[in-house]
Amino acid sequence: MPKDDTHLPSAQTRTAPALPPPILDVAPDEDDIEAFKSAVLAKLALSVGKDADAATPRDWFVATALALRDRVIHRWLAVNRASHAQGRKHVYYLSLEFLIGRLFADIVENLRLTPTVRAALGDLGVDLDRMRRAEPDAALGNGGLGRLAACLMESMASLGIPAFGYGIRYDHGLFRQVIRDGNQQEYPENWLSFGNPWEFARPEVGYEINYGGKVEIVAGSGGRLRPVWQPSETILAVAYDTPVVGWRGRHVNPLRLWSGRAVDPLSLDVFNEGDHLGAQSEQARAEAVSKVLYPADTTLAGRELRLRQEYFFVSASLQDIVKRHLQYYSDVTSLPDQVAIQLNDTHPSIAIPEMMRLLLDVYNVPWDVAWRTTVGTFSYTNHTLLPEALETWPVSLFERLLPRHLEIIYRINAQHLAQAEESGLVNGEAAALSIINEHGGRHVRMGHLAFIGSHCINGVSALHTELMRATVFADLHRLYPGRIVNKTNGITFRRWLLTANPGLTAVLVDAVGPAVLDDPMALEQLAPLANDAALHERLAETRRINKQALAKLVAERLEIDIDP
Repeated sequence: MPKDDTHLPSAQTRTAPALPPPILDVAPDEDDIEAFKSAVLAKLALSVGKDADAATPRDWFVATALALRDRVIHRWLAVNRASHAQGRKHVYYLSLEFLIGRLFADIVENLRLTPTVRAALGDLGVDLDRMRRAEPDAALGNGGLGRLAACLMESMASLGIPAFGYGIRYDHGLFRQVIRDGNQQEYPENWLSFGNPWEFARPEVGYEINYGGKVEIVAGSGGRLRPVWQPSETILAVAYDTPVVGWRGRHVNPLRLWSGRAVDPLSLDVFNEGDHLGAQSEQARAEAVSKVLYPADTTLAGRELRLRQEYFFVSASLQDIVKRHLQYYSDVTSLPDQVAIQLNDTHPSIAIPEMMRLLLDVYNVPWDVAWRTTVGTFSYTNHTLLPEALETWPVSLFERLLPRHLEIIYRINAQHLAQAEESGLVNGEAAALSIINEHGGRHVRMGHLAFIGSHCINGVSALHTELMRATVFADLHRLYPGRIVNKTNGITFRRWLLTANPGLTAVLVDAVGPAVLDDPMALEQLAPLANDAALHERLAETRRINKQALAKLVAERLEIDIDP
């Protein structure tokens, strides 16, 4: 039997709910079970470096995850080749959060391999539910923003939509919560302490990210003057890819996360002079951008780090997107035809001036063409109706950290206000429309920037969208009618129904048929059964069982007894 892993951080040893029983799956084939057993044992020996009798639950988890990952790779590569060969448009989803949670249950269920995996591990003396407790929760998100991002990534994979997710590979996430004596204590979430078997390190995929410095006007070809950004600091963004597996494993998309590195991780001269800590200061500063999610912004340094983070992942992502586009298409201005970039809230809205910078300064695209290309490529999801909750940054911070981008923002704003004036704007509306808020110190309104630089702005519910038109973006809506659309926020029902509530899923399958596993609209067939007493009885029994499971979990974790 596998031994206990006694070195797990407490946040990673929490009880995990049992994997759901197979739903309408035939008994696994014995050949499949034997093949999977062989794959797990091979990974245990060749990748983990352990014999079965010495393996801990974590070792078994890593070996099993790697065996599952192998089943995904060929499909992933084939899907990527086919989507580019067919010239399909790609979605690129930029988000500061991806609340993907533990991937094991999702991947096993989406591959429809639960019976095979359970039987194979059982033959090896490994309890599947106990083993999977070794998987930490990926500390890549915190709330609704990250939940939506994760659901959309899984849904796009299930629908066969070619897509990339882009974010930050946080070393420690937000924080790990411990309750002691009724008080919350916060600790780093060390979810990467033992590595991440799902991801592929891509050290060959790295981009320079620049900060600070100044903008100089130099003579270009033909004596034409052009601005050149001379940054004072450069760090590297290095890629890590995680496969996002769609339902039944038919399609796989990548989630690409960036990690910060120093160009020169160790100043050898300084180190040899005896300043061992100072010699590593550049590495520490570079790595800070990917250390934690939402660093405290109560200090100037904290606010600067947040802006550095946002620009870090946006710049790396856009450089990657443009590079990939030019591998297949010769003209960078054809981006809107082949690329759709979705901004999840205002955090990645620095992408608007960054795309303009790339088009203007790197690819020498004229301003008007660059602006049409940018607007045609970007869309923006708004999550809040409170003006004070929309992100803003001091102009002084932008001037110091991203001087070229501030110049571009000023020109975008001037063009935008000129268009407003031509449209009959009254003077009193100029302040409300401007990207620059002049009240209480000059600030860049990132919500305005995202709105003006996108061709489509969506709310997350019908009511929210109407209130966007009537309140927070009312002035911009009058100037750019038709840009605001509604995309009602949803969930991936495969995780939040099939995996999270297998008992309810079994009742639904019995009631309306197996089509509900593939099409959530099949749930409409429940309407004629609204008064079915037998169905109500089964639903009540399922709720009772789930409440008992919750009561047991609360007792185990919190030592509180509740009546289910």
